[in-house]
Amino acid sequence: MIKDNMNRDRYLSKYACLNKDAVRFSSDNDDIRPSYFKDIDRIIYSLSYTRYIDKTQVFSNILNDNISKRMTHVQLVSKIARTIGRALNLNEDLIEAIALGHDLGHVPFGHTGEAILNKISLEHNEGYFNHNIQSVRTLMSVENYGKGNNITLQVLDGIMCHNGLLPKGKYYPRKKDLSSFLKEYEESYSKNNIKTFIPMTLEGCVVRISDIIGYIGRDIEDAIRINRITIDQIPNNIKKVLGQTNHDIINTVVMDIINNSMDKPYIKISDDVYQAIVDLKKFNNDNIYQYANTKEQIEKYTKQFEELFNKYLNDLKTNNQDSDIYKVFLNNMTNDYKKNNTNERIVIDYIAGMTDDYFERQYHNNCEK
Repeated sequence: MIKDNMNRDRYLSKYACLNKDAVRFSSDNDDIRPSYFKDIDRIIYSLSYTRYIDKTQVFSNILNDNISKRMTHVQLVSKIARTIGRALNLNEDLIEAIALGHDLGHVPFGHTGEAILNKISLEHNEGYFNHNIQSVRTLMSVENYGKGNNITLQVLDGIMCHNGLLPKGKYYPRKKDLSSFLKEYEESYSKNNIKTFIPMTLEGCVVRISDIIGYIGRDIEDAIRINRITIDQIPNNIKKVLGQTNHDIINTVVMDIINNSMDKPYIKISDDVYQAIVDLKKFNNDNIYQYANTKEQIEKYTKQFEELFNKYLNDLKTNNQDSDIYKVFLNNMTNDYKKNNTNERIVIDYIAGMTDDYFERQYHNNCEK
């Protein structure tokens, strides 16, 4: 049975990442599942995956059950990426594992929370905080009570490289091994260079562009739903190329990628579709993302993050065993995790893993007394 699963490699494109080439950091028991299929299971059964359900995508504290959460986004990315991967005869298991794990490191309140935690991390000499790096760290060093989930190099790399710059025209993979992957990962804390990272597999390249496809139209729908923008505000030159609905945008870009990437060692977007995506991203930034949170909300979240961080840090320094950072988090972790991480890093891991609601409750219980 194991051999039969590995034989699936023979049906994949010559540019696909094969199951037989999967690399892990430590030995693993074989079973009936191909390597990347096993990674999918480890990701969806992880506690951090469960917490996607209550993490902000763009809009926080919106009383509308139809607004996307982080869980919705990763599922959309997975579906879009697997559609492209199936058409190009790439490794769908690898694509799905990368897609489902790519945002595990997102913090409460989305990119606003990420920016605040980055500032705190730098102030406490823990380096830059980026959600894609935290996603990798979660799977390598935090999940499974600090032992990690022994995820393959190819999946971890795809997760680490999922949110880089949008290169004009083509996505080419870059060859890596364990050593070069770890070098990039470790340097990301001291150098703000994550936008330059390139995936090592074509499957990782597919997820990277699918991340953009997964949010660029859906975020517009959400903004319209809560009356932040109207469809008429989208420039006609963009609508002419991509369409004006999320359905049309996804279909246009997906089919364009498939038609331009078939039997190629790269993922390609045609020039007119590429430019329309760039223009639409700018439109979203100027009309949606900049106004996703009010000045007052950002000031509130900043105050909450800073006060809660300082509270937990003091609890660790004073060995306050009654604190939730011990009872909920640290007491469950391995001795190696406790020994190998600073108090500051432990607090960052704890806060980064929180859902929006849990963060709010922790602030209320610990900082509003």
